[in-house]
Amino acid sequence: MNVEKPILEVCLSPALLHLYNTKGAIVVIIDIFRATSTITTALHNGAKCVIPVASVADCIAIGAEIPNSLTAGERDGKVAEGLQFGNSPMEYPREFIAGKTLVLTTTNGTRLLHMIKDADEIVIGSFHNLSALSSYLKAQGKNVLLGCASWKDRFNLEDTLFAGAVINQLESYFDIDCDAARAARHLYHSSGGGDFINFLKDGSHYRRLSGYGLQADMEYCVTPDIHPIIPRLQGREIVALPEDVLTSVDV
Repeated sequence: MNVEKPILEVCLSPALLHLYNTKGAIVVIIDIFRATSTITTALHNGAKCVIPVASVADCIAIGAEIPNSLTAGERDGKVAEGLQFGNSPMEYPREFIAGKTLVLTTTNGTRLLHMIKDADEIVIGSFHNLSALSSYLKAQGKNVLLGCASWKDRFNLEDTLFAGAVINQLESYFDIDCDAARAARHLYHSSGGGDFINFLKDGSHYRRLSGYGLQADMEYCVTPDIHPIIPRLQGREIVALPEDVLTSVDV
């Protein structure tokens, strides 16, 4: 007897989100350059939680309410006026971020996260937690939408490449009847499946952020499996799933 597999789809831009049914699904937020890489890094390095907010004003207001918190974020690749720190994962080593709350706003990733209304679960995806995330999604047995934050609603290479990397690990466990997912898989195979940074150097977002001197940031952002955690949205906070949950799904 054939066992029905859960469905895996890819949304290439927030502008296309209304075309997908997220009810009861796990939605993975992907913003490789750099929001989801920063969230994963900060939590693995001991941050108490990350509070994603849509606006700079909300970021400042919430940061003022919470003891031992940091306000952070960017607009167009630069630290937003009025915030303390930026959106670089390399700004948040363990000795700095451990025990603190990071209140974060970004151009694309936090915006997409707040657009999801009826998902069963919202988790964070980055190259840093690629294998852990893939194992977790496989174990849940639920429909999955890989949501690319893109760049101001326009398709970008890095988020789609990561979606393809996830599909490469999961395609035998899901029903994939989605051309966006197929395109992401082809993009991943075109990259050679390893030297991601050189593959992405022709991308518009890489070029844009290079203009701000952020090449080291981007190289860090495409380093796989250095932060094997699952950040998940709980209420208004993103927290790392407890270690015993990860152990139970063989991450």
